[in-house]
Amino acid sequence: MLDILIIGAGPIGLACGLAAQKAGLSFVIVEKGCLVNSLYNYPATMTFFSTSERLEIGGVPFISVNKQPNRNEALEYYRRVALDNKLPINLFEEITGIRHDGEAYTITSAKRTYRAKRVILSTGFYDIAVNLDIPGENLPKVKHYYKDPHYYAMQNVVVVGSSNSAIDVALETYRKGANVSLVIRGEDVSHRVKYWVRPDIINRIKEGSIKAYFNSNLAAIRESEVDIQTPEGLVTIPNDFVMAMTGYKPNFDFLAKLGINLTEDKFIPQYNPETMETNLPGMYLAGVVCGGLDTHLWFIENSRIHAEMIIGDIVSKEQR
Repeated sequence: MLDILIIGAGPIGLACGLAAQKAGLSFVIVEKGCLVNSLYNYPATMTFFSTSERLEIGGVPFISVNKQPNRNEALEYYRRVALDNKLPINLFEEITGIRHDGEAYTITSAKRTYRAKRVILSTGFYDIAVNLDIPGENLPKVKHYYKDPHYYAMQNVVVVGSSNSAIDVALETYRKGANVSLVIRGEDVSHRVKYWVRPDIINRIKEGSIKAYFNSNLAAIRESEVDIQTPEGLVTIPNDFVMAMTGYKPNFDFLAKLGINLTEDKFIPQYNPETMETNLPGMYLAGVVCGGLDTHLWFIENSRIHAEMIIGDIVSKEQR
């Protein structure tokens, strides 16, 4: 019988493990992919918005040679945190079921069964892409994830979105020789774009190096072209790849199946903001999964505190 089973070995799942370890509680972290799986799937050249100290967990210093650390530095940091603290982590093991019998939880995976007094869900939101729901979206040339710009050299690339991920894809593929068109639903590039990147994309659009369709939506995708619905009417342009940087969402079906209440509008799960405990006794939420569809609400920087809040609540209950 474990004190806690932690689902998700991202930065916040690791932070929960460090806090549990410090409190002397028994626990295991289970992750369906690799260590910090979401960060691993970030673009190879990605740079964080925050400084390294705001990405630290468990009081372990994160030293970066840059003002804003990059993906590779983050992978190195979180891997060393996990290894140096000998956190018990089972990777590439997807949880298939959780059942509560009134006293404890039985958690099953394809590999084994666990028993734990409490469960912490720190599953993030990067595994399920938000669909465009348009004809042709299932074609192989449509990508919701992006790794490296070289692959798109000398290709006609349409990038959908105006957030950091979309703008990074547009600029990087353009600089590797792609013919890039941006399809942006609003009237401007998002003001959430990193402050040192936003002037770059605005200038590239202004000079015509990157074509931007504002107040527009991608309407249909075919093998060699796409339709864009613009204020002036339907526009058809040649196309080799569509980069649908439309965002991601938590696994709401999994949360609902467990019995966690979700709001009807943004699917925000129910939890106590002081303890992070859900409407299910002994089941807690940590990290970006707490935001439902509002994925701009929680980040590593402001959800690190969830670990201390959760473990503090568990310890206080154990002492009663």
